[in-house]
Amino acid sequence: MIRPKLSIKARALRYLSMREHSRVELARKLSPYVEADDELNALLNWLEESKFLSDQRFSEALVHKRQARFGNQKILAELQSHNLSKDDLSNIKDELQESEMQRAVDVLWRKFAAPPVDHHEKSKQMHFLAQRGFSSRAISYALRQSRDDIGE
Repeated sequence: MIRPKLSIKARALRYLSMREHSRVELARKLSPYVEADDELNALLNWLEESKFLSDQRFSEALVHKRQARFGNQKILAELQSHNLSKDDLSNIKDELQESEMQRAVDVLWRKFAAPPVDHHEKSKQMHFLAQRGFSSRAISYALRQSRDDIGE
């Protein structure tokens, strides 16, 4: 059975029905299907005006999805790649800053069942958190926390 070609609007709405997208990301996905940039910009403007497309909702969804596994640096770098406004990034950074240390503890304890027994193991745990985008302050805090209170 041959499927009819989707219009650019239908394709955009299909993408947005699956998950939130930033304007930049949606433009990148739709660009192979349009002949003129004006057509794409007009569609993106209409989607924003109609509240189908929102960079704020996108950033909130991305932060919610990533914060249980990654540190501020990694999350903010991903958000910056979507060309979000400086004000939005600043607000998100402030919100993430409040929880980064506890998130680092949670990520560390999920990955490693026991505290480091030697310098090599401590280095391994520090590297793991750094790769996940946690700040050195959050990494130090996470490594200093006692694991005695886990079950309580």
